[in-house]
Amino acid sequence: MSTATVENRFAVVLCADIVGYSRLMGTDEEGTHAALTMIWRDVVDPRIEECKGKLVRRMGDGLVVEFRSATDAVVCALAIQESRRAPPIEIPPERQIQFPGSARPTGVLLTFSRIFNL
Repeated sequence: MSTATVENRFAVVLCADIVGYSRLMGTDEEGTHAALTMIWRDVVDPRIEECKGKLVRRMGDGLVVEFRSATDAVVCALAIQESRRAPPIEIPPERQIQFPGSARPTGVLLTFSRIFNL
């Protein structure tokens, strides 16, 4: 493997996934997908950009975001949580989309567009 395509560095990785995603999809696949798409577009993606994060990977109900500072990662996670704190009143609690996140400093190995924890 060429060293030009591999980079070893320190980063803060934020991971988040949706609570009860399988249950939500089993209950209403189209509605859950539409709601999640709207949340990614209107809430999560803008917060990642505002906090200087780089979306590494999005998969179904989760995402991995790289930050250069722990402060940016925590501010992003809190901003996302705050924006999801008061979902519209007409959405019953069992249909609400919630996603806790965790951030941790780590060494990473970047190769092509993938990130690996060291």
